[in-house]
Amino acid sequence: MENTQHSPLILTLGWGKMEVELLGRGKDFKLWPGGGRAWDWGESGTSHSRGIQVDDVKELVEHGAKVVVLTRGMLLRLKVPERAIAYLENRNIEVVVASTKTGMKIYNEYVEKNVPVAGLFHSTC
Repeated sequence: MENTQHSPLILTLGWGKMEVELLGRGKDFKLWPGGGRAWDWGESGTSHSRGIQVDDVKELVEHGAKVVVLTRGMLLRLKVPERAIAYLENRNIEVVVASTKTGMKIYNEYVEKNVPVAGLFHSTC
């Protein structure tokens, strides 16, 4: 069954802080159609050098995303390994990799077009 819920808009973005529709304020977020939560890197072993892990993106897929925005931070320090991109592409999910500021704009554009979009948002380096 396809998820018809809207993804929450990112209302504000600054260094180390974000505000997301319905979710409030935080530092890093996982967002998907119908909601989201804080992104705790410790859950999957994510780090700037190891990058975004496949386990980070699995939750986004489970919530019905057709497009996933992976952000690399404000200074592009967070890596995005090919295995994370391949995991999404192998499930016919469009992948966008961008700085957090650019990624936020792209993500919000998809939300406004009612596209089931998800994303990982890192608000510092």
